[in-house]
Amino acid sequence: MCGITGFCDFNGQLREEVLIKMTNTLTHRGPDANGYRVFQTDKYAIGLGHRRLSIMDLSEKGTQPFLRHGVSVVFNGEIYNFKEIRSQLEAIGYSFDSDTDTEVIIAAYKVWGMDSLQKFVGMFAYALYDPSTEKIFLVKDRVGVKPLYVYHRNNIILFSSELKAFHENPLFKKEIDNHALALYLQYSYIPTPHCIFRDTQKIKPGHYIEVDLLNKQLKEVKYWDVNDAYNTPKLNISFEEAVAETNERLIKAFNYRMVADVPVGVFLSGGYDSTAVTSILQSSRTEKIKTFTIGFHEAKFNEAEEAKKIAQRLGTDHTEYYCTAQDATNVFQQLPFVYDEPFADNSVVPTILVSQLARKTVTVALSGDGGDEIFAGYNKFNQAVSYTTKMPHSVQSALAAVMAQVNPNHIPYFKNTHNFQSRFEKMQRIWKTHSPFVALKAISQYITEMETRQLLSVDFQNAHTYFDDESLLLDSNDALNKLLAIDYKTFLMDNNLVKIDRASMSVGLEGREPFLDQHIIEFVARLPSHYKIRDGVNKAILKEIVHKYVDRSLMDRPKMPFIAPLTVWFRNELKSLLHDHLNYDVLTSQKIFNAKKVVEWKNLYLSGKAISHQKIWNILLFQLWYNRWMK
Repeated sequence: MCGITGFCDFNGQLREEVLIKMTNTLTHRGPDANGYRVFQTDKYAIGLGHRRLSIMDLSEKGTQPFLRHGVSVVFNGEIYNFKEIRSQLEAIGYSFDSDTDTEVIIAAYKVWGMDSLQKFVGMFAYALYDPSTEKIFLVKDRVGVKPLYVYHRNNIILFSSELKAFHENPLFKKEIDNHALALYLQYSYIPTPHCIFRDTQKIKPGHYIEVDLLNKQLKEVKYWDVNDAYNTPKLNISFEEAVAETNERLIKAFNYRMVADVPVGVFLSGGYDSTAVTSILQSSRTEKIKTFTIGFHEAKFNEAEEAKKIAQRLGTDHTEYYCTAQDATNVFQQLPFVYDEPFADNSVVPTILVSQLARKTVTVALSGDGGDEIFAGYNKFNQAVSYTTKMPHSVQSALAAVMAQVNPNHIPYFKNTHNFQSRFEKMQRIWKTHSPFVALKAISQYITEMETRQLLSVDFQNAHTYFDDESLLLDSNDALNKLLAIDYKTFLMDNNLVKIDRASMSVGLEGREPFLDQHIIEFVARLPSHYKIRDGVNKAILKEIVHKYVDRSLMDRPKMPFIAPLTVWFRNELKSLLHDHLNYDVLTSQKIFNAKKVVEWKNLYLSGKAISHQKIWNILLFQLWYNRWMK
């Protein structure tokens, strides 16, 4: 796991000293070694920079940029099946100088070209420069586990694992994209391919960008799409057969992720996903797996006690830490650097803390990310279907028409219930369209589109995202399977994977997501949806598997999200943060927000009125980001 960055300069202005500055902003991602190289021609300059976190082949042979057979690569991630691919290449005459997966990427490219991507099982982002064809390939893995940003303006192309590297390049223009800002306020993250800065994009999952250095053209190429898995005909097998095959695929994928030349552990929250990872891995090992949990003193947010019981049942080497408001204050100071694009998931604090805890004894940590999106664990899927099917469309339309004529702030009693105005607007949209996909999009928004227009004093358009791609999914999928495909490319990728990547890499810890093996999703996507939510039970297949390893009595409890008790802290220990960053003078000077509206929301929240803390949190996190990167 590493950090990569670089440039393609057609103007001849950039030199190695700029590349070094860009690369060194990523030291936290790769504290073990660095490497820089500039390739100069009469037409362009190519810069490749790398920070290394040594996981496989800890020797200097793994130093990057990696140059073999005339091809250069900087690589971030892991190719878990690289030994199998290496054997295939050796059988046709290739020899290797190192034990790294990086060298396998180059050899595979020389033999199969970019079709080599079809052979890779892993998480990766890399830049490959081939001077023989005068092309650069900027590649992102199938799910988007590893980040890769691209900036293109005025004959300059920059790329990096994190945006902070761009700020060290004098040719980067840091101008806020208002359309992306609006998306952030609504979702608490910025959906791919959008980015907070103009002329900047996130490479899409399962895509690469081919840069033709002769004609200065960029071409986007898709090599994998989860929609293709969902659009494949559904399997005609029994539930028991589905469970058995899923279990086998989990075992193989999970064990792939344990391969490393450094210590490996597991984040254990006590929920089904992390318990599945821990129990399957511990069941085939005599040595105790190291597990890590963050707890809270506020009981309704704390799942640490349940995680401890599961760790004791499985016999892991368990470590826990209880987070306080002071810990949160310390983490807040780090957030704008760790998340250098606005990001406001409400579990960033415990995620950073559990990463810090794990890094004391391991260099790699596995998480349970992806389980809810693959196996239908979230209640939002049930809601999206239920809201649009429980009443006839004619009734929904009539209700939506009446609601369009009513101001929700004038409705007695209900206007004072939690977040009522937002929920009212969302239900009006849902019943007007009768669409479970509109429902999922609405449920996923913490601040509605109408509220966003009230909040911002800048113009923006509603940008297209993967939330709007329902038409690309065939009708052989029912609504639930379509919702799962959409969530896989939105909330999973741009919220959960961003959260764990930045948090873990901020302390030089490699995070691995074993559920996100393509062989798991390609199989489960072909299963009928009633195997995923079965007899009213969400995540039925995965639960059936977990109960083979852990007593049902330890697991049967309400689902508890891994979030910090912000609702408690904001009205007490952390109140000063809101006053410092959400005051009228500061907001007015920025000329971004409607200062009056933001202050009104803040005051309503602090007075105990029924407004969601997530709305305040989204704005606060943007302010912290703005102070760090735009001043």
